[in-house]
Amino acid sequence: MDSRVTPDGMTIRRRRECEKCHYRFSTIEEMELLDIVVVKQNGRRESYSRSKLKRGILQSLTKRPYTQEDFDRLIHTIERDIQKKKTREVTSRVIGEIVIRRLRSFDKVAYIRFASIYRAFEDVKTFASEIRTLESANGVSRRRCRKARR
Repeated sequence: MDSRVTPDGMTIRRRRECEKCHYRFSTIEEMELLDIVVVKQNGRRESYSRSKLKRGILQSLTKRPYTQEDFDRLIHTIERDIQKKKTREVTSRVIGEIVIRRLRSFDKVAYIRFASIYRAFEDVKTFASEIRTLESANGVSRRRCRKARR
């Protein structure tokens, strides 16, 4: 009956109708990353897994406020960034850096959690340094907001 592409271009919503009983329903089709091989740090190769990506990000978002729609949009954005690499093989390091960059703007706490594991923070100093970097970036934007209000 009707098809609409979402603004991010990663899903299509279709309105359908059963030809026999005329029941109407919607379906959502998501783009899938096919034939992408992830090269691990030890050189092992495995097929890209959306569920593995989701699991890792969900751990960092534990007890954080977000909507399912925002989470899905985050996953789509990360996958789109992976696709922009236009290569059949991508390293786990590249994927990790994409996730970190996207999480930083999505949720600062989740970003710190993910980065602390991904970048293997070895001590409290490294952890504190990363938080100071975030705070200084936020301080700059806060100062801009104050100036704009005046």
